[in-house]
Order: sequence, then structure tokens, then C-alpha cells
Amino acid sequence: MKKSIVAMSLLLASSVSYATEHTAHWSYSGENGPGNWASLTPDFDACTGKNQTPVNLTGFIKADLKPLKFNYKVGDSQILNNGHTVQVVYDAGSDVVIDDDKFTLKQFHFHAPSENEIKGVSYPLEAHFVHADKDGNLAVVAVMFKEGKENPALAKLWSHMPSKEGDKIALSHTDNALDLFPQNHAYYRFNGSLTTPPCSEGVRWFVMKKPVFASKAQIEAFKHVMGHPNNRPLQQLNARVVME
Repeated sequence: MKKSIVAMSLLLASSVSYATEHTAHWSYSGENGPGNWASLTPDFDACTGKNQTPVNLTGFIKADLKPLKFNYKVGDSQILNNGHTVQVVYDAGSDVVIDDDKFTLKQFHFHAPSENEIKGVSYPLEAHFVHADKDGNLAVVAVMFKEGKENPALAKLWSHMPSKEGDKIALSHTDNALDLFPQNHAYYRFNGSLTTPPCSEGVRWFVMKKPVFASKAQIEAFKHVMGHPNNRPLQQLNARVVME
């Protein structure tokens, strides 16, 4: 519980994809890259844990998974570029019911290429919808994008794309994050971690089975703004199982 509360406090002070900036600078390459995250500061010790994300989803176990109950409302309030991702901050009032517990949507952000893989397949873009319950437990729902037709919901967001690190643009509360989801909400489930420092574990992961489309131009626009890939390398599943 203590770790969950710490992770929650970091998320609420969010200035990167999941957690607040630390005194230690981290990146996706070089001496401050993923292979060295745990050595940058004791705060990042969890980055060498046994239940880390992202993973290659494979070796599925059949399970009686209950449908996710999304209760999303219009709530996008700000889009920002923190140098690690482009993130949309979401106002309170939207949630998903998981294991009979309500998890509130805090923010969502993007990675290119995808961090998780499905049966060894990498996607050009992945969105992470980050939620927290009243006790600070975290749940992330991931949506994969494949190249194809233009995505109308993504087009609305990208029209406000903050091009420089540190840029923040207010949004007019007109869009529902659920518009970025596939119509079919079937999912894979596993236990994992945050994919950025401090790599806190105990995060419930739900990866939508069906991808949605994004145009080549939309994918390239995000990659251009980032200026570098922002995906953590795959982590070992170890003793975990992926349920479907």
C-alpha cells in the first residue's frame, strides 16, 4: 500500500509520463538510458525488479476476465510536451471499474514505437491511459495504433500538438478519451510496473486486443515532435502470466 501511495503522489505531481521529475535526469538513450536508470538514484531501484513493463504479450492463459466498465466523460484540460512524451491531462470525473473498484483517469500519453508487443508484433504508436483508485493503486490501459487511415480523435489532439519541451496548451474540454479506443474492448491482462522511472511495480495492465488506426502523417508528426524513440526496451515476463 505504501508503494502505491507514493506512486500516486508522483502521478498527481506529474510532469513526465507517469511520475514527477527527479533530481536525476533520465533519458531513452546514452548513459542516462534505460539500462542505467536504476543506477541514477536509489529512487529508481525498482527499475531492476522482476515485474517490469513493457513486455511481449505471449503464452496466454485463458481466464474469465470481466468486461472493463468505462465511464469516461469529456475531460481533457491540457496537452503538454515534457520531453519524454506528449501527455493529455484529464479532469476528475472519468473512471473505469476494475475488480469492482473505481479507477479514475488521470492522464494519457503516447509512445513511438510501441512499448509492449503482442505476440512479437511491435506497433508504430501506443497510448497509455493512466488511472488510480482512492488508495493510490494504479491501472494502465494500453491502446495500440497501426498505420492506416487518419484517426479523427487523434487529429483533434494533434491540432494542439505542443512542439517544444515544456510547452503546455489548454484544451477546451470537448473530447472524450474513449474516442481513441477500439469499439471492441477485449483485452489482455498482466501485472507490471510504470515504464518510466521510478518504475514502481504493482501496476495492473490492460492491453486492448484490437488496435486502432492512425495515419502515417499522424505517426510521423508525433515522432518529429519527440525527436527520438520514447519506448523502454522489453522486460522479461519471468514468473508472470498474461491472461486473456
